[in-house]
Amino acid sequence: MDAITRMRCFIQVVDSNGFSAAAREMGRSKALVSKYVGELEDELGVRLLNRTTRQVSLTEVGEAYYKEAAEILQRIDDLQASVQSSHQEVRGRLRVSAPRSMGDDMLNKAMMHFLTRYPDINLDLRLEDRFVDLVEEGFDLAVRVTQLEDSSLIARKIAPFRTIVCATSEVIERHGAPNVPADLSTRPCIIDTNYRFKQNWAFQSEGERLSVAVKGPLEVNSAAAAREAALAHLGFLRTPLFFVADDVKTGALVPLLETFEEPMRGIYAVYPHRRHLSAKVRALVDFLVEWTAKNPAN
Repeated sequence: MDAITRMRCFIQVVDSNGFSAAAREMGRSKALVSKYVGELEDELGVRLLNRTTRQVSLTEVGEAYYKEAAEILQRIDDLQASVQSSHQEVRGRLRVSAPRSMGDDMLNKAMMHFLTRYPDINLDLRLEDRFVDLVEEGFDLAVRVTQLEDSSLIARKIAPFRTIVCATSEVIERHGAPNVPADLSTRPCIIDTNYRFKQNWAFQSEGERLSVAVKGPLEVNSAAAAREAALAHLGFLRTPLFFVADDVKTGALVPLLETFEEPMRGIYAVYPHRRHLSAKVRALVDFLVEWTAKNPAN
């Protein structure tokens, strides 16, 4: 029995939380699945799973192996699906979830070009600032700013994600440029309530995270409205860089406190299944990676 099959059995046991469920999922006997996992452990010379009569759990080395093995199998499956999907038509209904603020600017433009390239796609794009359950709510894909804490989902990085604090030159002249994040607590700030930091803006200094409580003339759940407020000289704004990239380039908005920003996160295309990624989903993921590479905001 080849190593890939043993590896797949191990991954399925972990994903199914048991040998019986894994056997049903794979269409094999429980004894055979157990045999293959045992052979894998013997070959590696380590115990990957702790077994009891009721459940299985990963050992420390098993947890590390699971992560690497899942990525290897995903690449194998992706390669096979890529070859197969090259002969499939990109068509049909495609349900996508994304943050409203991202759709206000970057995503809307990309999606319109995607539909131009693939006219047989019927796109249902839901822009809302909540964490959707992809499986329960029937979404094919979600675009998320995340650190990939949910291992049950598969993700591909679309682009880096960076937030900045910025303001117009007039606001800076009137209130003074903040030298450290704490200075913002005494200055008018425009608060976009869509983002997790809201009235508490997070920064990093010498490797440590710090939070600053801010307040100001406007709280709004729209990145577009927050940007307009900043351009109207109402205060200091924290927002994704891609949303104000053109304003920064023209000098309409000036970046501030850049050395204190949190480490860059990522914008990811997230989908729920390990295998048999449809041609339409693969086409959209590939397109978004291509689009953001050609239209970088950073």
